[in-house]
Amino acid sequence: MPKSPNTTILGYPRIGARRELKFATEDYWAGRIDAAALEATAASLRAQVWTELREAGLTEVPSNTFSFYDQVLDTSVMVDAVPDRYRRLTGLDRYFAMARGAREVPALEMTKWFDTNYHYLVPELALDARFRLADGAAAKPLREYLEARALGIETRPVLIGPVTYLLLAKAEAGGVEGFQPLDLLDGLVEVYGELLERLAGAGARRVQLDEPALVGDLTEAQVTAVRRAYTRLGDLPSRPRLLVATYFGAVDRGALAALAETKIEAVGLDLTAGTGNLETLASVGGLPYRTVVAGLVDGRNVWRTDPRRAKAAYAVLLGLAGHVEISTSCSLLHVPLDLEAEAGLDAAVKGRLAFARQKVAEVAALGRVLGGAEPLPAEPDRVLPAVDERVRARLDALGEVRRGDRAARFAAQRAALALPDLATTTIGSFPQTAEIRTARADHKAGRIDDAAYTAAMRQEIARVIVLQEDLGLDVLVHGEPERNDMVQYFAEQLTGYAVTDHGWVQSYGTRCVRPPILYGDISRPRPMTTEWASYAQSLTAKPVKGMLTGPVTMLAWSFVRDDQPLAHTARQVALALRDEITDLEAAGIRVIQVDEPALRELLPLRQADHAAYLDWAVAAFRLATSGAADTTQIHTHMCYSEFGEIIGAIAALDADVTSVEAARSHMELVTDLRRAGYQNGIGPGVWDIHSPRVPSVEEMEHNLRRAVQAVDPARVWVNPDCGLKTRAYPETEASLRNLVAAAVKVRAHLR
Repeated sequence: MPKSPNTTILGYPRIGARRELKFATEDYWAGRIDAAALEATAASLRAQVWTELREAGLTEVPSNTFSFYDQVLDTSVMVDAVPDRYRRLTGLDRYFAMARGAREVPALEMTKWFDTNYHYLVPELALDARFRLADGAAAKPLREYLEARALGIETRPVLIGPVTYLLLAKAEAGGVEGFQPLDLLDGLVEVYGELLERLAGAGARRVQLDEPALVGDLTEAQVTAVRRAYTRLGDLPSRPRLLVATYFGAVDRGALAALAETKIEAVGLDLTAGTGNLETLASVGGLPYRTVVAGLVDGRNVWRTDPRRAKAAYAVLLGLAGHVEISTSCSLLHVPLDLEAEAGLDAAVKGRLAFARQKVAEVAALGRVLGGAEPLPAEPDRVLPAVDERVRARLDALGEVRRGDRAARFAAQRAALALPDLATTTIGSFPQTAEIRTARADHKAGRIDDAAYTAAMRQEIARVIVLQEDLGLDVLVHGEPERNDMVQYFAEQLTGYAVTDHGWVQSYGTRCVRPPILYGDISRPRPMTTEWASYAQSLTAKPVKGMLTGPVTMLAWSFVRDDQPLAHTARQVALALRDEITDLEAAGIRVIQVDEPALRELLPLRQADHAAYLDWAVAAFRLATSGAADTTQIHTHMCYSEFGEIIGAIAALDADVTSVEAARSHMELVTDLRRAGYQNGIGPGVWDIHSPRVPSVEEMEHNLRRAVQAVDPARVWVNPDCGLKTRAYPETEASLRNLVAAAVKVRAHLR
């Protein structure tokens, strides 16, 4: 009987079964516990994960996948890539200041981790950066390796690879023209070499270096950087074996060929999202003297693995590699922890699913099956989605969809809304207090009836309307007290979606979401938002925005069916939203925001795939919004992504106003818009709401002045960069007062 292949995973959720890390971290921020108590919670969670993975039967367990906030931030701290503004702080205070800001010190920029909804802290590097192993013998990867070994568990430390780290970094603002962070590669690789030697000295047998950047379109210079980095690391006289893990797509052929020229022992390939990886591997002649760690279990979606498909890929790999190991396609950070916690899921849906714990079991089982120790199991049951012929017929009957002339809409809306230049608004949500959360929980549990719940929500809406009028905002929102999450709220009201009770996934820091599961045809049985929006509008003469989540984001932040193209599913969601907009207009709502924060997030990592994606993504948004009257102002909102390369698509959405994150990224997108000749309204976020600090009037005024230099002030809006759900009321009120004051000052200067 052949030996079963080794089994492992590339990473694992770190928040805990009951989100223990979230609550402990927030207690630390609030001063309810000290650093020692926070560290104790973290150590307990790490021990639980290592023990669980060992007992699941994996051949090799990863370590250093834990983080208090973000693994890229951890790397910046590890190599002492700390901007000067944080150096007066130490320890966890410095770490969390880089993540969240502190007093008058703004946080690092935050953006999406490739095409996922996970956010990372962008390294900020200068030409004269001098990397060093900040903690030496106490470096985090070494410390956690020794921590696991003290428990009797041998692990494989995981690091962000040096090439990916530098490709994700940005040059320090105001730095040397032409400088690129990749210019610093040699110095960074020397620090990695020191760390690898220390890990080898401590007994580590293998180290994983994550290089997801290698699945993008690499330039010749970037391929050369890959070759140089891994030649140097491979030539270290004393080091562990090296696994260079790529994921989220098919590895660049030049990068794979470069790795094959070095002495590294193993390459990780994603065989779920990277459908071209087998072809790429064959095109470079295979890796006959290396190990391929085969990502056969999808780490990004929740559907069970098809063992027959996995076996077929494995058979091909056996002819292309010296050895093959079985793994997940990427870290399991991106899926919920445990399917068994979901007692409320429909059995037909649940039977098709696997969360992190179940995926670990799948990896271990595949190892036994592919080694011949167990028979090939039956193909997993498929959910048979209910086909909604009415929805499909309506979509088939729709012809070209587009709104009226842009200039005519602009004039009609200015007349109808009578708003000043630099109109002020917020993105939608207001702080969700303990009382709001309690009322929602009590209603869900049946402890209060519909009437009591509605009364509680109306009371909060009325309070938020009064507050906004007192602050002097021009376009108001109802505050969204009834919404648990901007995607889940709508998923719960649409057919074809299932939702979980405990399916938490980390988005950034302590922010966790419960992505719903889209498994069937989508339709809207009844209006979803009009009751709350029309009630809010009845309380004020100022316009109140209706708030919807766009079709692309409804897909991006869900686990989506894999039996039809995303474009088809997006059109179904868009049709439901189109009907909702019609109902909002009928209820007297004259401003409607359709949020698409995930538009850039879903952009494929390869340039060749961009056009097809943007075509269907833009078409879905326009299908949702094109039925609105010229006098109805359509807004959209986007946040925390690199939008410069999709300016054309943002314009093609044809929203009347687009609000974007701009505070952390220093108004970069506004400059991109100016260069692209963007003509619609723009609301560059002048306040970074992901930090607890209150920005001054002068800081917001500075950001706003930069915006009006790039865009006609008649088309500039003034707003925070995201919703206020996670903020507290004292900082929210203070920041919004400063925001309005900054708008008034800049508006006066324009006269």
